[in-house]
Amino acid sequence: MTNAQLKEKLIAYSKEIGIDKIGFASSDPFLSLKDRLETQQELGYASGFEHRNIEERVHPKTHLPEARSIISIAMAYPTRMKHPPKSTKEERRGMFSRSSWGKDYHHVLNDRLNKLIAFLKQEVPEAKTKAMVDTGALSDRAVAERAGIGWSGKNTFIITPEFGSFVYLGDLITSIPFEPDEPLTDLCGSCTKCIDACPTGALEQAGQLNAQKCLSFLTQTKGFLDDEYREKIGNHLYGWDTCQLVCPYNKGVDFHSHTEMEPDPEVAKPKLLPLLTMSNREFKDRFGDIAGAWRGKKPIQRNAIIALAHFRDQSALPTLTELLKNDPRPVIRGTAAWAIGKIGEKESEEAVLLSAKKEEKDEDVLNEINKGLDLL
Repeated sequence: MTNAQLKEKLIAYSKEIGIDKIGFASSDPFLSLKDRLETQQELGYASGFEHRNIEERVHPKTHLPEARSIISIAMAYPTRMKHPPKSTKEERRGMFSRSSWGKDYHHVLNDRLNKLIAFLKQEVPEAKTKAMVDTGALSDRAVAERAGIGWSGKNTFIITPEFGSFVYLGDLITSIPFEPDEPLTDLCGSCTKCIDACPTGALEQAGQLNAQKCLSFLTQTKGFLDDEYREKIGNHLYGWDTCQLVCPYNKGVDFHSHTEMEPDPEVAKPKLLPLLTMSNREFKDRFGDIAGAWRGKKPIQRNAIIALAHFRDQSALPTLTELLKNDPRPVIRGTAAWAIGKIGEKESEEAVLLSAKKEEKDEDVLNEINKGLDLL
């Protein structure tokens, strides 16, 4: 069998196992990506979640010395929830971004990549492979762009003609020299809707993201959230979708092709108040299967407190007071103090904050208590 025949056979097999799009790229170094990554670091725009070694990010052969090509796969995920629960005055709810609906996409795409590996090994037993999904060193988006999966939009997402940008990406480096596919033409043109809609100006210019200002990144941090961002995240518990939702290529896009990616509405839009007292075990049992749980419960609980303050939910005050008094984590105590000031009435909550101020030793928490008092 020739490599061209194997490629066609692999494409057909990928459809059988539920891969929505597959493309093939050379394993040449990503030199233009290297320049962009170095600029990101110099400007202080990187998130810190990325693989830190730039050389390993741009040279596929550092991960598979025999690399001759890279296979890129894409799987579309839903953008609309069936029967979404409503956030009411009696039961306020938060929300996870669409990329965290359904089963953790790392597991879903690794399953498909492992099936591709098994297929290739059956056809070419001596083939070498290396799979990566998101947490690998290579840039999934750079590989997908080179492989013709889509073009890199001004919002930094890969935009596919068929599925918009609501796709998960995965890579498979292989020793088989497949004929590469042609990259697609960038069709963003003069449109700047994603840049204009970004609430923090994190999209500094087309294709350049300052992660330090990106609300998706900020929802995943574990420390205190800067005051300027607390109002902006609203009731978002994890991630942010605005720069995708406003994209014209995502208009009307909503694919429900994979059962693993269907959201549990009570997980994707959970009640806020129960989140504040959830144990580690309860959090893992409830949210452990979704991508948004990867940082643990503290960022989610901090964001839930901010969301309750956003709603000015008076029913949350007893729980927030308990957190302020007894939670061992300074970030939770301090954010609770700020939220009490945001929600509360002056006379009743002022006593709570003043009492906590007398007992508190942590300087950051004391600062948040003072913020709460100022808000009252």
